[in-house]
Amino acid sequence: MGHGDLMSRAEDVADQFLRVTKHYLPHVARLCLVSTFLEDGVRMWFQWAEQSEYINATWSCGHFLANVFVFINLLGQLGGCVLILSRNFVQHACCGLFAVIALQTVAYSILWDLKFLMRNLALGGGLLLLLAECRSEARSVFAGVPSLGCQSSPKHLLQLGGRVLLVLMFMTLLHLDLSLLTVLQNLVGTALMVLVAVGFKTKLAALTLVFWLFCINVTFNAFWNVPAHRPVHDFLKYDFFQTTSVIGGLLLVVALGPGGVSMDEKKKEW
Repeated sequence: MGHGDLMSRAEDVADQFLRVTKHYLPHVARLCLVSTFLEDGVRMWFQWAEQSEYINATWSCGHFLANVFVFINLLGQLGGCVLILSRNFVQHACCGLFAVIALQTVAYSILWDLKFLMRNLALGGGLLLLLAECRSEARSVFAGVPSLGCQSSPKHLLQLGGRVLLVLMFMTLLHLDLSLLTVLQNLVGTALMVLVAVGFKTKLAALTLVFWLFCINVTFNAFWNVPAHRPVHDFLKYDFFQTTSVIGGLLLVVALGPGGVSMDEKKKEW
């Protein structure tokens, strides 16, 4: 079997998966995407005192402002998740979650930690894809209205931005190790990241990354195997749900396609 035949068969498998799951894949994608915000919002509720004390100790802002910070995070995240999952005011909910990401990036000094910053940007990429999906649904209401078909429309630009930001998550998984297995993983992972970013063989590449990231997540971020009193438990739990959110973003790429600003779309013109 030649390389072309193998690639064609793999694309057929991806298309078959999409046909079978097209009715519930977007729902699963949204649930995965907001999972880290749900978990963090619930954590804010149960660790209110600890979070408030940390913010006050770090910024010397006083207990009142520290409590306001925790309240905004809790309400913004849980409220935004409810709106997104119920598909009400999705654009407003996404803007609220963007604000929460920005607020936490500053408050927890994530701006100076490249790994956490890239992961937060990847979360933002998932929200951009959610906004693109929202625009698709709005346009379907006016399906009979002629469209200009501009490839640089806001929806397509949102999809491009979402794809590019999503792959930042995988850059945090690359390891500077010269062992054969690690080098192979880095090469394959980098190739898949580039394919998703430029929008070439996008659905197949995104599905492969979903499978790869899922395996990494349940293997290395298994927080349920660590006692809750150990600090590493919270770190693994944080990584697990952030990774799950990126999986949700990749599933949206599979469900929506790469958009107009992609090599897959350009191939149709050739």
